[in-house]
Amino acid sequence: MSAPLLTETELEQSLTDLPDWTRDGDVLTRTVQAPTFLAGIELVRQVAEAAEAANHHPDIDIRWRKVSFALSTHDSGGLTALDVELAGKIDHLAAQLG
Repeated sequence: MSAPLLTETELEQSLTDLPDWTRDGDVLTRTVQAPTFLAGIELVRQVAEAAEAANHHPDIDIRWRKVSFALSTHDSGGLTALDVELAGKIDHLAAQLG
C-alpha cells in the first residue's frame, strides 16, 4: 500500500521546516558539504541505516565531499510524509558533521 501524497499546502509548510531542501517537481533535494571525504561517506552510512529502518530509500550521489540526496515516494507518484520525515532525519545527521 502506497503512502498518500501531500497536498500543495502540506508541502509548502513542510519546506518551511526544511530550509536546506529544494523542491523540484515531485522530488526534494539537498546537497551537504562534508568536512572530509570520509565524513561524507559516514553520513551516507548513517542515512542508509535511517532509510532501512524507515523502509524508504533516497537517491544518493557522492562527489568527493559533496553528498546529494533526492527524495520521492516513487510508488505513490510524488511526495509523501515519508519524504519529509527522512529529510528531517538527514538534516539531523548532517548537523552532526561538525
